[in-house]
Amino acid sequence: MAGVLRGTPGDPAASPAANGPADAPSVTGPSATGGDQARWQAELCLTVLSGTVGMEAMFAAVKVHAASGYDEAAQTIAAPITSPQEQTAQDMGIVAEVACALTVSERTGDALLGEAHRLTTALPLTLAALEAGTISWQHARIMADETLNLDPVGARALEAHFLDPGAPNPARGGPAGEMIPSRFRAKARTWRERHHPDSIEKRHTRSAADRRLEYSPDRDGMAWLSAYLPADQASGIWGRATTTARALQGPTESRTLTQLRADSAAAWLLGGHADLIPSPQAQVLVTVPVFALMGLTDEPAMLDGYGPIPPSLARALVADGAESFHRVLTDPRDGAPLEIGRDSYRIPKAMRQWLRLRDGKCPFPGCSNQSLDNEADHLLAWHQGGTTGISNLGQPCPKHHRLKHTTPWKPTTASSSEPPGWISPTGRHYASEHPDWEPPIWPHQIVNQLPHMEPGPALPISHLPADPEPERKWLRRLQEAETAPFRSVPDFLWLTQQPGAGAAPPVPCANTG
Repeated sequence: MAGVLRGTPGDPAASPAANGPADAPSVTGPSATGGDQARWQAELCLTVLSGTVGMEAMFAAVKVHAASGYDEAAQTIAAPITSPQEQTAQDMGIVAEVACALTVSERTGDALLGEAHRLTTALPLTLAALEAGTISWQHARIMADETLNLDPVGARALEAHFLDPGAPNPARGGPAGEMIPSRFRAKARTWRERHHPDSIEKRHTRSAADRRLEYSPDRDGMAWLSAYLPADQASGIWGRATTTARALQGPTESRTLTQLRADSAAAWLLGGHADLIPSPQAQVLVTVPVFALMGLTDEPAMLDGYGPIPPSLARALVADGAESFHRVLTDPRDGAPLEIGRDSYRIPKAMRQWLRLRDGKCPFPGCSNQSLDNEADHLLAWHQGGTTGISNLGQPCPKHHRLKHTTPWKPTTASSSEPPGWISPTGRHYASEHPDWEPPIWPHQIVNQLPHMEPGPALPISHLPADPEPERKWLRRLQEAETAPFRSVPDFLWLTQQPGAGAAPPVPCANTG
């Protein structure tokens, strides 16, 4: 195989990549010389690397079937179980056998058996995708984990959302197998939070009772200090630490951004002054479904850089006028925010915030750098005819901003709803992941007030506020077209049906004054 990758003369397996880019060099194989041979070798190696991903997934599927089959056979061979203790002992024996066969710990063997059982009995689409090599073993494990506490209907719906293109509401943020595992987990968790049978308010209340600060000694005179906090508090702390660290950077500052974050946080907690540098205000976006903001539903809001949060937290941030948090109301038709545009070179603050909403993070494939750290950038340079519109803007992180300007990597065009993809020096195209917007849940109280509207989707009781008074109050305000009482929410909170919209849901009316 090494000879194939080096293009060894006379090796019959040495052949050009079958799935290379359209503009790949025409000179291929061992007969190529110099730079052409190096380009051919680079293309072949990338093709082999891409192929190993699918092969590893297929081998993982074989392992899943083998583990599940052994578990089933061992349970059949064993003597009848007469007590819970005997069942525990039998399970321990099965786990020990699998662990020894794979030369792994019993904990790892136990996890494999559990995941194999779930994949073979409850997640047929995931197992089929693993067998086909379109998702990795890590993706399959994430699917098994994120569906663990869902009922069968919810588990099938989550699986279909990401793996069945014919599902009623398929994922729009990119194929699951083209996302790195950590990004896929974030997407799956967001969908799970939105569609979980228990409202996020109830689950957040239970989890908030476990908030804590933990201390763990480490080697070399170091230690870990971690806090388990409500997401809005943790995101606010992280944002303040990041903006303060950026303010401390300069030509004479030798510390990295990571070190400056830690030093600033330590100074605050110990009563210091963080080098007496004023803390710039962190700007955090909170995307709130309009009906959740009104108190009509308990749909999760989206906290930039984190994910779903209870709507009560979002309503509190808006009602309290928190200056570092900016609310963004979503379109009731499809869940997406409204577009903002400008025609000057300077990118205004509103457009930068729109970019953060569209991309959610650095648009480079696999990069998870949060949008707070990223830099708005023209895809086609202004002096080359590029405009300052959403379709010609990206927000790469500092690392990938440098990559764009110092290497042959180039971004592709973007749109109002999708960030740019990237073309590598070898000519390969890599799509970028983007947020997977979903239409909000429509309360029956509003749907029934609109003409020519079919009844809205069933709203789970757990997603309705416990106190019905907010619903009655906001319904009266909608009927009377009054302005919302939240002082930081502008006049477009009231809704109107668009002329000629027919059965389409109403849309927010922006105050353009």
